[in-house]
Amino acid sequence: MDTCRETEALPVTECWTRLASVPVGRLVFTERALPAVHPVNFLVHGRSVIIRTGPGTKLDAARRGDVVAFEADHIDPGSRTGWSVLVVGHAAVVGDVDRLVAVLDPQHRPWVRGRGIHVIEVCGERVTGRRLVLDRNPAA
Repeated sequence: MDTCRETEALPVTECWTRLASVPVGRLVFTERALPAVHPVNFLVHGRSVIIRTGPGTKLDAARRGDVVAFEADHIDPGSRTGWSVLVVGHAAVVGDVDRLVAVLDPQHRPWVRGRGIHVIEVCGERVTGRRLVLDRNPAA
């Protein structure tokens, strides 16, 4: 018999901790009036998601200051448990040298060559998360 599962909301502080524990997430933005989802490697800095990128549609969205979403998760297929975190906020290009020094980690490099020229910051204006766990009261 399969074990039941339930979802639990994650506190905002735990959302940021879990985001920092995985290397890849998805940036969701508008591309030619349609939704676009691009996988990106990233880092968490305070209450922001930092993404290094090259020229293109992600950078264009940040230059416009678009509202974007960023999602990351971790799923254990064996136990069918895991979590998902969603960050919604305005994207911005980080251009100030002092801010660049503050948010960049020399150990954290883009996985794709030529993608580190520009830095995008997504400030977490709305942060939500869920955890899928084994049901503690399956008879209830």
